[in-house]
Order: sequence, then C-alpha cells, then structure tokens
Amino acid sequence: MNVQDIVNTVSQKAGLDQATTEKVVGTIFSVLEREAEGTSASAFFAKIPGADGLAHQYDVMAADPAGGGGFLSSLQGALGGVLGEKAGALINGIAALKASGLDMAQIQKAGATLIQQAEAAAGPDLTNKVLGSVPSLKGHLGIG
Repeated sequence: MNVQDIVNTVSQKAGLDQATTEKVVGTIFSVLEREAEGTSASAFFAKIPGADGLAHQYDVMAADPAGGGGFLSSLQGALGGVLGEKAGALINGIAALKASGLDMAQIQKAGATLIQQAEAAAGPDLTNKVLGSVPSLKGHLGIG
C-alpha cells in the first residue's frame, strides 16, 4: 500500500475531494515526521512509499505552507518559536488542517481513516509507536 492508496481510501471514507484529502494526509504525515522520535518514524515512512514525499510537500514548518498570512500566522510563528520546533509542528499542522476549510468532525474522520490505513500499511505496532510519540496529535484527531 502506497501513499496514493491511503489518500484514495481517506477521500472515499471521509467524503473529501482528492486535493483536500492529499493536504490532510500530507499535513498529518508532516507533523509525524517532525515530531515522532528516531528510528520508529524512519521505519514507519519506509513502509509507506511516497509518504515522506507528501509530508515534505505539505511541510508544516515551511515558511508559509498554506499560502495565508496575517495575525494567525504571526501568532503561530511566535508560539512555534517559543515552544520549539516539535510543538510548533503540531500547532502549524492543526492550523493548516483548520485552514483547509474542514470542520473538526471531518478532520477527525479523515485522521481516523488515515490511522487505520497506516496500520494496514506499516503494521499496528509501529503505527502506534509513532503516534505514541506525538500524543497530542491523537487528541486533536479524536483518537484515544
């Protein structure tokens, strides 16, 4: 299973268009890539061909990944700087998901489906280990 298979399944099950789904999946993968610890994250991305490329395409720590600006972007940048890159990645990722026009129910449905697909591709133990190193992401996605 590659990243496109995951995007297709999330799109279908969450009822989102392909472009929005790609952004959601890429953003969540970017947060995981930035925040998950060490070799488990590397092994996770190695099991899902294309996931690291999609994470880079929607890099939550890029100068302005959403193309937006203004006060919220300034606030996100300040918080990310104060809290460090790890917390900043999560803050930026959640802001990017909300900026995509989705409500929390849609984000949670897409996130839960993404996690199910990641478990199928990378295995539940490895997926849970990676997610366990970013516990606040699970809370934002409405997952245990």
